[in-house]
Amino acid sequence: MEFEEIVTVHVQIENAIHLNQDDGDSVTMISFKGHATGKYFEGKILDGGVDTQIIGRAGSRHTLSARYMLEGKDHTGEPCSIYIENNGNANSKLENALFRTYPKVITNSKALAFLNDDILVAEGRATEYGLDIKLYRAV
Repeated sequence: MEFEEIVTVHVQIENAIHLNQDDGDSVTMISFKGHATGKYFEGKILDGGVDTQIIGRAGSRHTLSARYMLEGKDHTGEPCSIYIENNGNANSKLENALFRTYPKVITNSKALAFLNDDILVAEGRATEYGLDIKLYRAV
């Protein structure tokens, strides 16, 4: 199966809050801002983007769940919004990526409506300014 890059979301971390259990799981909620660039869409992350990470006792698991909304223009120049729910696991075995997730996208763009049902995968890579999330679709 081959994948086509759809968009890169350039994330800048704003704040992180933590909850730690004695001898149990820990939770970190990270708020962020940023923008998106790519072949199909350009825009910004709206206020309210948050990534919730749950880390199991002694690092036994590390789940990720980010939710955010983008506002901008699709590749036809029409204004639109995109909601992204990105769920997955951190995996130290990935080459060149910090994690892989499986996004769910909802958009009001007619030109991008294919994203509502496509099989999508995303990978996160550290940058000097934060994190780049690259979303791909199966072609």
